[in-house]
Amino acid sequence: MLALSIVSPHGLNIASGQKTLEIRSWRPESLPIRDLLIVENSEFLSVDNPIDPNGKAVAIVDIEEIHEWQSSEVAEACSSGWKPGYWAWSLSNVRPIVTEQFVPAKRKLYEVDFSYAEA
Repeated sequence: MLALSIVSPHGLNIASGQKTLEIRSWRPESLPIRDLLIVENSEFLSVDNPIDPNGKAVAIVDIEEIHEWQSSEVAEACSSGWKPGYWAWSLSNVRPIVTEQFVPAKRKLYEVDFSYAEA
């Protein structure tokens, strides 16, 4: 399954529906992305720190649309401020994962062995 890691508490903010935009400096190669696993982790990942083995699966979402992030969209992103030059990924069809399942968190989009049956 395709996954995207999000630093805590924003994975749970996505799962609860509070965060409807994910802000990134990059865009995926193609859209839509359906059934994207959101993995929440506690460490900011970088080139020097590319993996957090203690990620937690918190939601499955769809990404139908990406646009330039606007200064009027700070609240939807659960952000503390706005900067130009970023992309807003519109999160839709959010399906929270209620069972505790741990998967590694990695940078960018990545594949993970994960299966989830909706209730």
